[in-house]
Amino acid sequence: MINLPDMSNKTRSILKAIAVILVLLAVLMELKIIIIPAIAVYKFWIVVIAFGLMLISSK
Repeated sequence: MINLPDMSNKTRSILKAIAVILVLLAVLMELKIIIIPAIAVYKFWIVVIAFGLMLISSK
């Protein structure tokens, strides 16, 4: 397993907040409440990146 340097709680909180915002953006785009044509085709990858951020920010 790779040893990553310890993150502060503030950094963890920021990463989690970014992940939540990305998932919220993807959900609102799926519901067609927010329409951003340039990134509409990348909704799946936005959620994957958010999941990765949550994994990185977990202890």
